[in-house]
Amino acid sequence: MTDQQHSNTTIEQPCSIPSSLSSLRVAIVHDWFYTRGGAERVVEVLVDIFPQADLFALFARPETMSPQLRSRKLTTSWLQKIPFIHRFHRHTLMLHPFALEQFDFTGYDLVLSSTAGTVKGVLTSTSTLHVCYCYSPMRYIWDMYSAYIREMGPITRFVFALTAHRVRLWDYAAAGRVDQFACDSKYVASRIRKYYRRESEVIYPPIDVSSIQIDDRQEEFYIAVGRLVHYKRFDLAIEACNKLKRPLKIIGSGPDFRRLQRLAGPTIEFLGSVSDAQKHEMLGKCRALLFPGEEDFGIVPVEAQAHGRPVIAFGAGGALETVRGLEDDCGCTKGPTGIFFSAQTVESLVGAIERFEGCSVRFNRETIREHAMQFDESVFRERFIEFLEHQVSR
Repeated sequence: MTDQQHSNTTIEQPCSIPSSLSSLRVAIVHDWFYTRGGAERVVEVLVDIFPQADLFALFARPETMSPQLRSRKLTTSWLQKIPFIHRFHRHTLMLHPFALEQFDFTGYDLVLSSTAGTVKGVLTSTSTLHVCYCYSPMRYIWDMYSAYIREMGPITRFVFALTAHRVRLWDYAAAGRVDQFACDSKYVASRIRKYYRRESEVIYPPIDVSSIQIDDRQEEFYIAVGRLVHYKRFDLAIEACNKLKRPLKIIGSGPDFRRLQRLAGPTIEFLGSVSDAQKHEMLGKCRALLFPGEEDFGIVPVEAQAHGRPVIAFGAGGALETVRGLEDDCGCTKGPTGIFFSAQTVESLVGAIERFEGCSVRFNRETIREHAMQFDESVFRERFIEFLEHQVSR
């Protein structure tokens, strides 16, 4: 993504915060800055709320960061000095605890950790409030451990199996260093409760819904958006559209591309990685978004609904919180914003697409967009500031 593209999405609205927060010395700790995804956009909003904050991360590539983040003081761990670390940073998990514990937060009043990984394990003093915004406990060592290990080669599987238990023990202990958890969905809150035995405040992540406009130029294609990895189940979307002979456009890249390409029939088109503007143009014109994976929250369904487009989603995870299913309508004044399918099978998704096409008149674009507004960035700002105010005053 170019600097120009960054600047087009940089958060510009002013943020007024109470003096009890604006006077604090704040550190924001993020796992790493290698891409600009949903988590990095959360950090951008946090930096906008706290212009006095310093940034910390295990690793960073400044060229991937927005100008807003590059302008801040950034401290990285000693792991950053390892040559070509960006190529294998995910394989340094066993080194993260030692690296994180070298960060010095002396003098900071508030530490905000933004993580789906390990940075909640930083050490802070009794005079420092540590609030963690958790996108998910690490799935590859907790609930998806078996699925991940099945995909590994024999040597990698053996090494990972030897180390995962120790990382699990450290991760549980690290969660105890956090004073208060917040998270991005009720689904994630339930997983934090199960694996860390901690309660958390659900604050949905910031999405710039208000800047998205409804496009009247609907076309007949379906769309799927995201990183091409196995657990997102793009294979289901491809095989369902193959069977129904429906046009499907896929936005994204990743290690599963070759396998998915082999599955694709003549109605499937891979668009690769595109700019935010191109992604929103396609979301605005699609017939509906296909969302066959199980996600912790899922930003793309909210973005599609911000365009007034329905979502056909697997009925699990964060989608149950962001999409109002046809089954939930029950004749009330609030119309549906999508349809759920109950099993991650081709047959179940085909049935959902056929149900959608048989009752598409029940989906109103304005109603769908209105539903998406509850996830707007302004709501996140208001709720997060209120949440922090309460924590600081305790």
